[in-house]
Amino acid sequence: MTTPRTPSPLPLPLPVSGARVLATAARVLRQLRHDPRTIALMLLVPCVMIALLRYVFDAHPRTFDSVGASLLGIFPMITMFLVTSIATLRERTSGTLERLLAMPLSKADLLGGYALAFSTLAVVQSALATALSVWLLDLDITGSPWLLLLVAVLDALLGTALGLFVSAFASSEFQAVQFMPAVLMPQLLLCGLFAPRDTMHPVLEAISDVLPMSYAVDAMTEVLTHPTPTPTFFRDALIVTLCTLLTLTLTTPTLPRRTP
Repeated sequence: MTTPRTPSPLPLPLPVSGARVLATAARVLRQLRHDPRTIALMLLVPCVMIALLRYVFDAHPRTFDSVGASLLGIFPMITMFLVTSIATLRERTSGTLERLLAMPLSKADLLGGYALAFSTLAVVQSALATALSVWLLDLDITGSPWLLLLVAVLDALLGTALGLFVSAFASSEFQAVQFMPAVLMPQLLLCGLFAPRDTMHPVLEAISDVLPMSYAVDAMTEVLTHPTPTPTFFRDALIVTLCTLLTLTLTTPTLPRRTP
C-alpha cells in the first residue's frame, strides 16, 4: 500500500526588509531617470499650472490667494496619480512585476519600494510648486509656508497611493488615464473648491465628507487663514495621512495579479 504523500508546507511570507525596499526604490528611480518626459510631467507641470492660474487672475490677486493654496495641493495629487498609475501598469504589462515577485521579495517590500520612489519625487514636486507660489508668484498666506509644503506633500503622497491602487484594475495605459475622471474628478467637484461644502445638497455634502481631497483642501484653507496650526488643521492632515496608508494597505493584495 502506497503511503500518502504529505504536501509540502507553504513557504512563510518574507519579513519586510529595509534593504530590499531601498533597492526596489532605487531601481524605480533609475528607470524614471531615463524617461525625461515623465520627469517633466511630475516636476514642471504643477508649476506651470500654478503660474498660469496666477496670471489668469492677474487683475484679481485676492482670487488667486483664495484658490491658489487649494490648487497647490490638488495639482500635485493629480500628476502623481497619473504618473504612478501609468508607470506601475507598465511594470505589470511588461512582466517585470511578476519576475520581481518570483524573487525573494515580499509584496510589502515591493510596495514599499514603489511608494518610497514616487514619494521622493512627490516631495521634490511639492517643494518646487510651493516655493514658486509663495516666493515668486506672491501667494499671500497667513500661516507658515512650511505647513503649506507639508499639506502639498501629503496630497502628492495620496495621489501616489491612489495611482498604485488603480493600476491593478487597468490593462493598458489608456485605461489607467481613464480612471482619473472616475477617481479624482468627483473629489475635485465636491472638495469645496468651487462652493463651500456646507452649501451643497445634503447628499453631496455627505459624500464630500468621506472624500480625502475635501480634507486636503480644508487643511490648505486653514494655512491660508490662520497664523498658527489649528486643531482642524491637524485633524485634516491626519485624515489625509490615514487615507494614504489605508489605500496602500488595500493595494498590497493586488500586486500578484497576473498580466494578460
